[in-house]
Amino acid sequence: MNKRPAVVAATALALTLTLAACSDSGDSAESTGSSAASGTTMSHIHGLGLDPADQRLYVATHEGVYTPDAKGKPEVVGDSKDDFMGFTVAGDKTFYASGHPTSGGNKGLIKSTDAGKTWKSLSLSSESDFHALDFVHGTVYGYDSTNGLVRTTKDGVSWKDGARLEALDIAVSPTDPGVILATTAEGVARSSDGGKTFARGKEPVMAFLSWTAKDGLYGIDTSGGLSRSTDGGTTWKKVATVPGGQPQALTAVGAEHVLAATQTGVFESKDGGKTFKKRLAVALSGGH
Repeated sequence: MNKRPAVVAATALALTLTLAACSDSGDSAESTGSSAASGTTMSHIHGLGLDPADQRLYVATHEGVYTPDAKGKPEVVGDSKDDFMGFTVAGDKTFYASGHPTSGGNKGLIKSTDAGKTWKSLSLSSESDFHALDFVHGTVYGYDSTNGLVRTTKDGVSWKDGARLEALDIAVSPTDPGVILATTAEGVARSSDGGKTFARGKEPVMAFLSWTAKDGLYGIDTSGGLSRSTDGGTTWKKVATVPGGQPQALTAVGAEHVLAATQTGVFESKDGGKTFKKRLAVALSGGH
């Protein structure tokens, strides 16, 4: 009757596969870039965000950052076809990101103040690849997948190292700078001291988390099941299954406003997950 070990093992395998799919050095960007430029095929989506200035959607992918054109089809922003891994919108036209150059290596932390058209290297170039980034409380919170560390910085240059753990995503409380959640193979792990230590992960097991409003913490599992917590992750309620299969990225814009990327596109809900509308249609090639 005890099925829990099998469930945990299966989920751990799913998360491991997801991690592997997100850990490529960027070498395949050249081969898939031409398809991505057509606005129909991308190999992987890593991050989502809306610019507060104009509510324009930005999608960080394995082949650059994209935004819908006048016809709603994806067009690349700027000239970079680098692999953008961690990605977060910090303010009007202000983004933080990480990932890999097309030539390989790690980008460390980079910043754009013109909505992704150009980027400036801030720190840890060649040293770190952040698979998850959040900007809240005037601080960049990141999960450095290269070193398996949760790290924080106020100025983008000097970093404080936190706990070492195997995670896929992190989310920071919008009301308490010390509370950080991380998705692990065991479940959602919680830190109450700014990432210095984490308690053991507890079910449910999530792939991605996003937390913008106090009562609007969202998590999505490896099959696309979207759950919501109104008490900071103590309890969860499944609210929907996002169309399109395996999730690629999740961003909560507000308490009822959610963006999720799956195998067939970017979907948006403005009613807490009750209904979804396809915001951007893409076809993922199944690459990294």
